[in-house]
Order: sequence, then C-alpha cells, then structure tokens
Amino acid sequence: MPTPEVEEFAKILVEWVRDRAIQECDSTLRGPDTFATKARWNKAALKGPEELAKTLIPDIVDQTIGELLIAIDQGALRLSYTATNGKTADLTRVSVESGDLSGWYQTSEGWCASHTKERYVDDFADLDGFFDKFPDDKT
Repeated sequence: MPTPEVEEFAKILVEWVRDRAIQECDSTLRGPDTFATKARWNKAALKGPEELAKTLIPDIVDQTIGELLIAIDQGALRLSYTATNGKTADLTRVSVESGDLSGWYQTSEGWCASHTKERYVDDFADLDGFFDKFPDDKT
C-alpha cells in the first residue's frame, strides 16, 4: 500500500499533468481552425486515421510534458533530479531562480527541439524575430 506521501504525489500528478493535458488538448480540438495545432490536426484528419494518429501523438506527448514542467514551475510538484555526476538539482528552485522549465522545453531552441530524435513541430518557428522590433522602433 502506498504511503500518504506517495498518494499525494499520485493525486497531484494525475490532476496537474494528465487531467490538464487532456483539458488543453480538448480545448485545442474545440478551438478555432486558425490555431496552428488545430489546423495541423484537421489537415492530418483529411489524410486518414494513421496520419491523424501520427500527428496527434507528438503533440499530446509534448502537451503532457509541458504540463508536468508547469506543475514543477508552479511548485505543485516539488521534484529533484540527481545527475549521473551525483549532483542533485531542486527543479522547483531552478525554475524560480533561472526561468521556467516549461519555457525551456517548448521554445524553438528549447530542450525538445535540441534533443528529440522523433517527430517534432515547432509552432514558434514563424515567430522568429517577432519580438526583435517594436512598432515605434526606428532601427
């Protein structure tokens, strides 16, 4: 029988990660066709069930990992990681001190883009340089 602490972890994991990932994917599905992800899903659906599944799988996995990292970022899941060199990082503290883990995962040059060996769609690619200039910037 799991301890109360393990049960607490399980509850937070299911509510903050699994349930939120499902809610976000459902929201995408109900959203306007102009959402990049929904447009990609609609286009894949026209090509048949296998193409739809191949498109959905990485998006849903990335959404789930994103929700896990948000739970760590927001302190709902206080996790530590021990690296192969034996040093331990308090991931929640790292998030607070150095930036959010979910952002490091999902950006164009982020962890997923840098480390994946599987299908990946960069939904931020068209924003390259978007924030470099402001409307009143004369440069």
